[in-house]
Amino acid sequence: MRALLFALVLTLCGCSHMAQDRWSGQDKAQHFLGSALLSAAGNEYAQRQGHSPDRAAAFGLLFSVSLGMGKELWDSRPAGSGWSWKDLAWDVAGASAGYAVWQMAGH
Repeated sequence: MRALLFALVLTLCGCSHMAQDRWSGQDKAQHFLGSALLSAAGNEYAQRQGHSPDRAAAFGLLFSVSLGMGKELWDSRPAGSGWSWKDLAWDVAGASAGYAVWQMAGH
């Protein structure tokens, strides 16, 4: 958890190149679906490694969101499209949906 907090603070300090994007669009759907799949896959992986359901859920969510943050960090470099809080919001929503669907599937 401390590592995630450190990464968040580090990331927030370097957001000088911001994207000028909208809340909707094809890339937002890709962020949502990709994060949902990564969250569900992370949950399943952690559970197969013998972790408790709560720990597997935390792993899946953090795995998905951290990859989304990494993507935004990559986009924030001068040659990138810019940091997008909207993309990150869709990543978090997708990770949450992926967790919910994984739970409803009986895991």
